[in-house]
Amino acid sequence: MFSIFRSTTILLLFVGLLLFTGFSTASAAVVMPQFSLPSVTDGKIVNSDDFKGKVILVTFFATWCPPCRQEIPHLVELYNEYKSKGFTVIGLSVDEGGASVVAKLVQHEKITYPVLMADRATARSFGGIVGIPTSFLVNRKGHVVKKYPGFVPRSLLVRDIEAVLE
Repeated sequence: MFSIFRSTTILLLFVGLLLFTGFSTASAAVVMPQFSLPSVTDGKIVNSDDFKGKVILVTFFATWCPPCRQEIPHLVELYNEYKSKGFTVIGLSVDEGGASVVAKLVQHEKITYPVLMADRATARSFGGIVGIPTSFLVNRKGHVVKKYPGFVPRSLLVRDIEAVLE
């Protein structure tokens, strides 16, 4: 009984937050924060500068988050569809279980885009992550042009990615 109440409460809070914040357009003056984070697959450090000149969808997620897992197939499809046009997805995991837990998800879900272990400083530098998933669309100049709190429908991402790629 307590579990159902707790789950319902969490769901209602999440939906309320989503409705309150909505999908927002970020100011063009907001520059994507710099980061140097380890890849979950090989531990190599990946720098934000490695993606200069690309359109980027940065997504904060966790392996235990159902909406995060739900959007992974769409993100893989979008990455594969638009990477030849200068688009990439960067997954930033906030899992506390470590890279090995996230690497299993990467393998299981056949994630082809870079997945890195985020730290608290990185989450803070993006303005603080209130809930997950939270994604940011970044244009070729490095400006954050959209912030998406919560699960993002594929059709909305396609529309926004195509607009920024033009």
